[in-house]
This record gives sequence, structure tokens and C-alpha cells, in this order.
Amino acid sequence: MLSRIIEFSINKKFVILFFTLFIVGFGLYSLLRISIGAVPDVTNNQVQVITTSRSLSTQDMEQFITYPVELEMANLPGVQEIRSISKFGLSVVTIVFNDDMGTYLPRQLIAEKIKSASEKIPEGFGSPEMGPITTGLGEIYQYILDVKPGYEGKYSTTDLRTIQDWIVKRQLSGIPGVVEVNTWGGFLKQYEVAISTEKLNAMKVTAKEVINALELNNSVTGGGYIEKVNQAYFIRGEGLVSSLEDIKNIVVKKENSIPVYIKDVAKVGFGSATRFGAITANGEGEKVLGQVMMLKNANSKEVIDAVKDRVSSISNSLPEGVVINAFLDRSELIGKTTFTVTENLIFGCLIVIFVVVLLLGNLRSGLVVASVIPLSLLFALSLMYLFKVDANLMSLGAIDFGIIIDGAVIIVEFIAFQITGKRDEINTLSKADQVKFKDKITYQGASKMMNSAIFGQLIILIVFIPILSLSGVEGKMFRPMALTFSFALIGAMILCFTYVPVMASLFLKPSNTSKRNISVQLMRWINKSFDPAIQWGFKRKRLVLSLAGLVLALTIPLFISLGGEFVPTLDEGDFVIQPVLKTGTSLTKTVETTTRIEQILMENFPEVKQVVTRIGAAEVPTDPMSMEESDVIIILKSKKDWVSAKTKDELANKFKEALSILPGIEVEFTQPIEMRFNELITGVKADIAIKIFGEDLEVLSKKGNEIKSLIENVEGAADITVEKIVGLPQMNVNYKREKIARYNLNIKELNDMVAMGFAGKKVGSIYEGEKRFDLVVRLTNENRQDIDNLKNLYVDIPDNGKIPLSELADISYQKGAAKISRDDTKRRIVVGINVRNRDLQSVVDDIQKIINDNVTLPVGYSISYGGQFENLQSARSRLLVAVPIALVLIFVMLFLAFKSFKETLLIFTAIPLASVGGVLLLWLRDLPFSISAGVGFIALFGIAVLNGIVLIEHFKELKIEKFGSMEALIIQGTKDRLRAVLLTASAAALGFLPMAISTNVGAEVQRPLATVVIGGLVSATLLTLIVLPVLYSIFNKPGKLVFKNLPKKNKAFSLLIIITLFTPVLNAQESGLTLDGLVEIALENNAGLRADSLKVNKSDAMISNAFSFDKTRIYYEYDQNNIAVNGEPISVFGVEQDFLFPTVYFSKKKVNKAGYDLESSAYEIQKKILIKEVTSKFYEYQYAKEKEFIYKQIDSLFRNFASIAQRRFELGETNYLEKITTQSRQKQIQIKLEEAAQDVALAYGNLIKVVQAEDRINIGLASQKKVELSFKGLENSIELEYYSKRVNLFDNQRNYEKQLLLPDLSLSYFQGSNSTLNENLSGYYLGLKIPLLFFGQSSKIKASSIAREIAIEESKEYEVQLKFQYLSLNAELIKQEKALKYYEEEGTSLSDEILKTATVSFKNGEINYFQYILSLENAYQIKLDYLNSLNEYNQTIIAINYLTY
Repeated sequence: MLSRIIEFSINKKFVILFFTLFIVGFGLYSLLRISIGAVPDVTNNQVQVITTSRSLSTQDMEQFITYPVELEMANLPGVQEIRSISKFGLSVVTIVFNDDMGTYLPRQLIAEKIKSASEKIPEGFGSPEMGPITTGLGEIYQYILDVKPGYEGKYSTTDLRTIQDWIVKRQLSGIPGVVEVNTWGGFLKQYEVAISTEKLNAMKVTAKEVINALELNNSVTGGGYIEKVNQAYFIRGEGLVSSLEDIKNIVVKKENSIPVYIKDVAKVGFGSATRFGAITANGEGEKVLGQVMMLKNANSKEVIDAVKDRVSSISNSLPEGVVINAFLDRSELIGKTTFTVTENLIFGCLIVIFVVVLLLGNLRSGLVVASVIPLSLLFALSLMYLFKVDANLMSLGAIDFGIIIDGAVIIVEFIAFQITGKRDEINTLSKADQVKFKDKITYQGASKMMNSAIFGQLIILIVFIPILSLSGVEGKMFRPMALTFSFALIGAMILCFTYVPVMASLFLKPSNTSKRNISVQLMRWINKSFDPAIQWGFKRKRLVLSLAGLVLALTIPLFISLGGEFVPTLDEGDFVIQPVLKTGTSLTKTVETTTRIEQILMENFPEVKQVVTRIGAAEVPTDPMSMEESDVIIILKSKKDWVSAKTKDELANKFKEALSILPGIEVEFTQPIEMRFNELITGVKADIAIKIFGEDLEVLSKKGNEIKSLIENVEGAADITVEKIVGLPQMNVNYKREKIARYNLNIKELNDMVAMGFAGKKVGSIYEGEKRFDLVVRLTNENRQDIDNLKNLYVDIPDNGKIPLSELADISYQKGAAKISRDDTKRRIVVGINVRNRDLQSVVDDIQKIINDNVTLPVGYSISYGGQFENLQSARSRLLVAVPIALVLIFVMLFLAFKSFKETLLIFTAIPLASVGGVLLLWLRDLPFSISAGVGFIALFGIAVLNGIVLIEHFKELKIEKFGSMEALIIQGTKDRLRAVLLTASAAALGFLPMAISTNVGAEVQRPLATVVIGGLVSATLLTLIVLPVLYSIFNKPGKLVFKNLPKKNKAFSLLIIITLFTPVLNAQESGLTLDGLVEIALENNAGLRADSLKVNKSDAMISNAFSFDKTRIYYEYDQNNIAVNGEPISVFGVEQDFLFPTVYFSKKKVNKAGYDLESSAYEIQKKILIKEVTSKFYEYQYAKEKEFIYKQIDSLFRNFASIAQRRFELGETNYLEKITTQSRQKQIQIKLEEAAQDVALAYGNLIKVVQAEDRINIGLASQKKVELSFKGLENSIELEYYSKRVNLFDNQRNYEKQLLLPDLSLSYFQGSNSTLNENLSGYYLGLKIPLLFFGQSSKIKASSIAREIAIEESKEYEVQLKFQYLSLNAELIKQEKALKYYEEEGTSLSDEILKTATVSFKNGEINYFQYILSLENAYQIKLDYLNSLNEYNQTIIAINYLTY
């Protein structure tokens, strides 16, 4: 079928060219119409149900609103999870549905359930409403209403809020694709009637009468119409209040015929609604913010452009001095990421074209191939438009033109080769005949290479099927990439058998290949360099395969050390700081704090362009924050203008340092889109969320803070915050029911009075043209200041009296719940952590270890981990399915093509060899394993096998008769296809090069994928060109083994064999020393250990050396200047003693004691080493004796064979061959026996060398058995204790050196006299030796501190090495256990079965003599292999046991 399409294409060139033109036209049209974004929208399919009830506490919101809504939604079909947040006056329930349910069906189902949920919510407590149809990418345009310089005093925040609500918002709301324009900040204007309780009391007016008066005097009606004089006059009753004066003049009641007006009992004026959020900007105080939210699945670029056009027109209609200041415009990020994608595609395209032209050596061929690149891209864009795949960083960012044009390269290269080869024939033809001849060559060449070209691209296409099956966040992120790549590949395949043959026949001409051609010179140099390498590989096959296996084995620990993260974080160019203030902080205080934050950032960092802070909740609270919570959005300038830092992490640290001067706040850093995605997908704004589930909020808060304190020092864990769920200050009103009953009141009336007085009660609306404002009744501002106002709130009683609320209730300050978060109806608290300068997985691993070791939870409480880590775990589990599926599909495709397991497995070796380079390059670039890298590995596996296909196919085409050997065939075949292999690999690898090295916005997301593919292709190509040919030569050796008939059976042999080989192996227990006896002798006799014991005794003796004093000085002194009272000199006798400062001696004793402890540990270590050596050598000796015993049996057996064979030869029963063969085998066995005897002597000598017994000893031989594993844990290691004591020694040494700075003491007593003096004169002195020149001693102190640090680091190093040694030994043990298990369960019985079967077969004449001998050798070889395996196992067990003995 493909051949017919190729034939049709060549014969109908105009049709194909028209088809190509159609692809170009529709592709360009699609490019203009396709939805363009920055990144895929990974938000899950969710609906928010929002309920506001401004007067209910957190607990009441949970009980009366959140719980009924959750209960109703839980039974809906397709629900994945339900999350909720309950705060003061606000409930937000998020219901996440399966993606396949679409956008509108879930909302329809929820709309029906909201009706039934509303019936369960008490009247007046609020009505649930669905949030806007938007996603994490929905906040496309944010702006603040600002005033120009000089107009600051003209507009208040109330005025700006009114302009936003009634001018800006209304005009933006009609734009297609805009689902909501959210307002944040400012004061919502109200007409306020502020009643005074004193005036109400004085006028004997109740609050209810005021409310009724306002409600009854603000209405409008119609009375139909009256016909008069052929006209209809419509009746309209206008009674609406239109001004403050109208309100003031409303009559409340008449008292003694005197009207009481509203103005008599209340202040009438403009007020504002109770607010739970605010906006500040640029350190200038409060502003008003507008947030344009895009409809889900809308074209973001079109919607943003429409919004910006509308904003420019709205700006002309704004009051003078008011401007719209857009601070967050998603189109900027879209523009940056689009530039990144465009740049990568262009540079990738140019690099691939250069490589193709260079290696093909033909400009025309290169241009034909290159023309496929834009056509396949336009084809992909067309299908993206038809299938509604957005063009963004992920969908277009992974297109590799080197892979896409692979099929075109194969076809064009072969056609050009054929045309050039038939150059002379073509030149002899006329132009018309040349066209026909070239068409024929093109048809034949394209038909022949079509299968190879299509097959390679099909494999790559099939590899992407598992990626298309991904779901969840990773599915939304990587499915567009797989689809786009598949679209481009399908386009390239179609072009390969339509457009490419046509262009080849039209443009390719015979070329004269010059030796000066750069392509020829390059390939000559490559071949010259490659030839020694392939020759060396074939000479050292075992070394090549061993090195390949070693490299692959080393890759595994390297991969494990990479760490992991979900996907690299996209650098959005901006920051969001989330300051966390004390729970219950007032809105005014929060505004002051955020304004100060903005001033610090604007004044100290020239990188900051604007700072806008969103505080609390917006009008539509899709992001419910408390009044102490805020998002400080920092808009940064271009990186080229940065001066304070070079990276965002460095800048974040400097921000944090600058803000540290503000007391009582914590800050965490994130980015606008990242924050919104994290919150919508996982319910938290941080990278890692430690979720603690339980009922008691106090316990949850305590455990959350406990965990925070434990993990603060984890490397990479930044911005650690604990969700504020308790400590909200409240004024609690606890009613006294008996008193309420006494005054004939009810609690609802009292609650309504409290709500009216402080929150306000809406009694109507006031219209200013099209604008509408609430008319609200509440207490005056003076009566809403503190708890006394609440206590003194007068309540009307039925008998026209009034009573203060304090008489009817106990009113007090209390702490209540600040926020109640629930996941799937379970309360929880979140400890949020952002990760900086480290990968996500390793941070979580450290945190989990700390929590598991140190945190104990009450019964019924549990911990789980969410945030980006939750996404990582989910994606990893899906990759564990997707990767094997991809490998299986590749294997199936290869097997279907080659119909040979052997050849399929040979080609399949490219996959592990490719993974080596991918892992290595990730490690070299310090990139952790991410889902992006995982997808790169899946794509890499498909590409990597193409080189193997090219080589194996060519090997099969060559005929061995033309070459001297199979190796010569393979070497020549590899050289033949070297150009094709290098062209395929280099084009594919270099096509990804721009995205691997790009530093533009968004490049960090593409970088791991590109790195994996480039590294993998480099290693796969280099190793495949050497390893695959070597493997192919091993598995394709020509010739077969030939067996000739051997001598007939001999029954005597059979009996002899049975008796010999069925003899048990050394079952007798010989007398001699056991292992315990040998250890005891070694501990007593070993000179090295005795020397270590003496060192311990020496250290013990040195302890008392601390209290050693300088020698006592006894002196006689005569000085003529020393004159007594009688005028004559005196002779002086004295005693003098110097002392160190007393504490120095005790410090010295501690040093000596620490030295003793260290020597004791060193002795224990040497003792352990000695016992280990004795044990190891003992089992080595037993192994040698066992092997010698077996060889003695076999030697005896073959001696008998030799004698019998000699006798049979003399009798003429056999031939000379049997005789010399038997004698030869007997000599070989004899040599083996002698070697085994030497091994026994050597093992005995090694054991005696360690034991060092004075006399020759006899070693007992027990039956060979496995050594028992008695590992006690690495923490019990004596060596670790030794290092700890070494650190302690240097600690004491440092303290001792410090003590030497103290002054020395000097004490002296003396007596003097002369010949004429009748008495002795005595005296004494006490002196201090102060170290004024202490510089040398300071150096000693410093040196001792450094020595301590060295000891600590050496201790850490040993601990790491110890762990690695244990892991290595354990891995070796697992491998050896499998081998030993085989011999114990199957091997031994198999040996016996071989012997039994061989004996029976020999007796029955079914096998000849030589086959019988071969069976015997196999039988005892199994026994020897079992002994060898057992010895290796025992030695490993001994090594593990004595790690911590």
C-alpha cells in the first residue's frame, strides 16, 4: 500500500505540491487561531461552594453550613475528594471531580444539591453559591485603581471602590472569556443610620420601630394606567429614598402628636460595610484592586488582549486623576515562555539542518530533508488546533526535529546514493528520459527504505502511548507534549511517502564527491578514529562487557543519589511573600504591617518594580484568607537590572533578611501561579504539606508547632509555617435562659439585636441612578468600640422597657477557633514548607525520619504528606506503570520485526546503556530526578533502539562468505552504518541542545527532559557501536559442536560411581579445637592484641599523672644589700614551690581520662578485628578441607577408571583413545587434588598466624554449615563509639588549653639571720604568674578546636562509609542467598539425579563412556560450586556480623 502511495505521489507531483501548500496554509491559519499559554492548566476538575454569613463564628460555620454542604456533596457521582475551610463568617467547600466528567456536568449536579443543602442550613445563616468557572491560570489580569500625583486628597478609598464596582467592573464583565471580575479592598459605600441607644431611651423608641419605619418608607409601585383623551396615562408611585435628607425626615412614630424623626434618634450619613479584606500597594497605603478571572478552557491570549483593549477604553471614561495600574499581566509570562519555545525551535532546527547537511555531504539532500521540518511543525499546529491542544511551554517545548526527520534522512540518503551511483547512466539520457529515470530510482529507493523509515518512527510513536495514558497533574502537563510530538511525527511520516519522494525526484542530482568535501573528510577522520576502538573491543570482549556491566551497576547508586522533585519550578519572574501575623490581628494592624513591608522592599531593592498586597478575603472569596493573612505580590524588573542578587533564591534570602527587622512576623516565599496551583490542587500553598488529622484543634495546633520546631534545621526546608487554627479572640455572649424567660424575651430577638447593633442590618437600598447602595441600621461608631458597649446594649422588652444585655447574658473575652480545615470530612492542620536549594524528595525523606523518630500522636490522630510531594508520589506510581509498558511495547515491536528473541534482546541492550548517559548527565548538571526527566527517559528508550535496528539489519544483509570470519563481517558492517548511526543520534541529541542549555523563562521545565535525552543518546551511541557488535559476535558464532560415539558401558564403573559420589561430604566430626577454643587462644596469645592491652594500662596509669607538680626549690641567699636592723647583711634560707592554677590539674585529669577511654575503645576494636579474623580464617580452613575431601573421592574414582581402562585396552575390549583419555582426566584430577592440599596448608597457616599458638594445634572439622546472621544495628558499632570518644578527648584538650591561660601560683617561705642578731627573721610571699604574652597559647587553643572539628568530620565520614559498607554487604548477601538457596533446594538433588540418570542410561547402553564421564564431572562440579557458594555466603555473613560486634 505504501508503495502505491509513493508511486501515486511521484506520478501526480502537482497534487502532492497542492497538498503541501494546503498544509502550509491551514498550518498558518491554525497558528493564528490556536490558544497560546505559558504552561498547561493542571488544575483538577473542581467546583467551589462558597457561603458567607458575616455574623457566625468559625465553629458555627463548620456545624451549620460546612458540614451539611459536605454531606450533600459526598454522594455525587465522580467525586474524588472534598476539602473545606471554615472561618469566621465564611465557608468554602471544594469538591474535586473526575476529569472525564467535564466542566458543566459537575456544576449542574452541585446546583441541584445546593437546594437540598440550603434546606438544612438555618434561615438567615447564608445561602451556598458556586464559585466562578475558573482555574489556577484564571487570574489573568490584576490591577489597582490609583490616583495621579496631585489628586491624592480628592478620592478616598470608598470613592475608588465605587468607581471599581460601578464603572470598571461593569465594563470588564461583558468580555467573552471573562467569568468574573473580583473586587478587593477599599470601603463598600453604604447609607448608614447609626442609632444612639441613649436617644432611643430618651424618646422611648425601640430599634424595631426604627427598622420598620425605614423599611416602610422606601418603596416604589405602579397602579396600572388610566385612559383619557385617547391616551393611556400610567400610574407610578415614587416613594424611594434618594438622599440623606430623605432618610433623616422619615417619621418613626408620633409621641403626644409630635413626630419623632430618624434624625432625632440616629446619625444619618455615609458608612461602609464590615470588611474582611484590604489592599495596599507600593508603601502608599490602601488601594482598591480588580482581579479579572478567565473562564476555564478559554484562550488566554485572546482574553487578555480583549481585556487590555477594554481597559484602554475604560481609562478614557474614568474620573479625572484616576488611573488603572495593571501590575500582574499574564501576557508578559506568556510572551517570555513563547520566546523561549520559539528560540529553542529555531535554534534546534538550524542545528539539525547543519548536522544533516554536514554528515550527508550534499546540500540539495540536506535542504530536502530540512524542508520537512517546517512542514511537520505546521502539520502539528493544524492538529493541535483541531484537537484543542494549547500551544505552550510543554506542548511545543519538547519537539525534537532531529527525531522527526529521521525517516526523511533514511530515504533521501539512499535515493541520493542511488542517483550518484548511476551518474554516468543518467548523463547519457535526454532531459525527459532523465526525469523518468530519476522517478524510477526515487520510487525504488523510497519503496525499499520506506519500511525502515516508518518502523523507526512507529517505535517512537508507540513509546508515547504510555505518556498519553498518564492522568492527574502529570497527565495534564505531559499529555499535550506527547500529542504534539505525535502529531509532528505523523506529519513527518505522511510527508515521507508523499512530499519527500516528489522533492527528491525534482531536486536531487548526481553529485561528484570530492575528497576535499568536508563531509568526506569528517567521515574519514571518524572512521580512522573508530577503527582502533572496534578492533580493541573485539580483542577484549570480556573486558568490554565487564566495563559495560560495571558502568551500568554504578549508575544505580548514582540514580538513587539524584533525589527527586515533581517538576522543576517555572520561574514566573515575580515573587509572592506570605507574612503570617498573630492570630486575630486586626485588619488595621495588618494594613500597617504590609505597608511597612512594601516600604522596606521599595526603598532597599532597586530590583522591585511594584509591590501590591492582598489582605484577607475578596468580594468573591475563592482564596479565603483571614485578616492577619496576606499575599505580598512583588513585581520584579528584568534580571539584567538586578544589582542586589544574581538568583531568585539569593534575592529571597535578602528580602527575608531585610524584613527580619519587623517583629512578630514569619514570611514564606512562592510565586503567583505556583501558589494558586498548589492551593487549588492540594489545598495548601506550600511545596510540602505535613497534614495532621484529628478532632481536637488544640492538640492539632500543639503537634503542628512541635513538628515545626523539630524540622527547622532540615537542609533545604525554608519558610516553615504552621496553619493558624486556634487563638482567635472573641467576645462570647452566653445567655441566661431563666432571665430571658422572666422578661418574656427569646434568644432570636437578642441575637438579631446584637447582629443589628454591631454588624448592621440591611433595611433597603438607595439608588443613585444605576448605582445601588445598601441602607443599613447599626449602632453609632462610639457604641461599637469595646466589650462594655456590648454589655450595655439595651434590649427592648415587651412591656415597653429596656434592659442592658449584661443582665441577660454573661459576656466575656475568650479564645476560639480561627480556622477549621477539613479533608474528606476530617479536621486537619497543615505545616507548610517551601523547598529551596535542594530537591523535594530528600527534604521529605529527612522530615519523615525526624517525625517518625520524635513525634508521638494520640490515638485517632494521623499524619500524611501533601503539596507538591503528593503530586510527586502519584506521578511516580504512574511512571512505574508507564515505563514498563513502554519497554514492553518496544520489545513487542522489535520482535514482530525481527521474529527472533536473540536479536530483539541484543537491540534491547541499547536501553540500559542509554539510561547510563541520562543519569550521568543529570548528576553532572546537579538536576534531581523529576517527572520531566522520567518522560525524557520514556522518549529516550524509543530513540535509543534505532541505532541497534540499523546495525542488526545491515549485519543480516551481509554474506559471511565475503569475509574471513563473523568478526570481520561485523566490524565492516559497523563501519558501513557508522554515518547513519551518527547522523540519527547526533541530529536527535543536538535537536534538544537549545532547550538543555537555555536560560530563558520556562527553560527550567524543559531542561531535565532534554538533558536525559542528550546524555542517553551519547552513551547509547558510544556503547552501542562497541558493545552491540561484540554481543552480536558472541551470539552468532558459525559452526556446531560434533559428538562422536564413545566406549560402551561397564557395569563395574556404575557401581563404583554410585558408591563414590553418593558418599556424604565430611559428615564425621573430627576431634580438635572448635571456633570458640581458637578465639580463646588467640585472645590470650596474639602479640598485637597484648600490645594494645598494655597501651590501655599505660593510659590508666597516666590518669594520676595530672596531679604532678614542679620540683620544690630549696635555696640559700646572701646579699650585702639585704641589711638587718643591726646594720649587717643577713643570710637567708628558703623553700619555694610553684603551682598551676588548681582547676588546671582537674582539667588535665579529664584529658588523661578521655585518653584512657579512647585507648580502651581502640583495644575493643582490635579485639573485634582479631575475633573476626579468627572466624573468617576458621571457615576458610573448613572450606579448603571440604574441597580437598571431594577431590580425594574424585581422584580415587578416576584412578580406578584408569586401571580399568588399561585392563580393557590390554584385553582388546576398547580402543587406545579411551585409555589415554581416562589417564589424562586422572592426571588432571590429581593436579586439582594437589592444589586443594596446598590450599588446606595455606588456610591452616593463615589461621595459625592469627591465633599465634605456641604449639601445633589440631583444628576440628565440623560439618560445613551456614554462619548465623547476628547483626545488631549500626548504632552499636564500637568504631562509632571510638570516634565519639575521640571528639570527647579533643573537647577536654581544648578546655585544658584554655585553663592554661589562668595564672600560675608561686608560694615561698624563708628565714634569715646574722651573727650579731639574736633572733631569726622570717617571711613569705605569694605570687601570680600572669600570661600577658598569650599569643602562643591562643594558637594552641585554636589548634585544639580545629582538631576537634577534624575529629567530628572524620566521625561523620566513617559513619557514611559504614552505612555504605553495610548496604554493599547486604546487597551481596541477597545475591549469594539466592545462589545458595538454589543449591540447597535444587542443586544437590539435581547432582544426585544427574548421577542416577547417567548410571541407568549407561547400564542400558543409552549413552557412551565419554558422555558418562561428562555426567560424572557435572555431578561433582555442582558439589564444588555449592561449597564455593557456601563459603562466599559465610564470609559475607561474618563481615556483616562483625560490623557491630
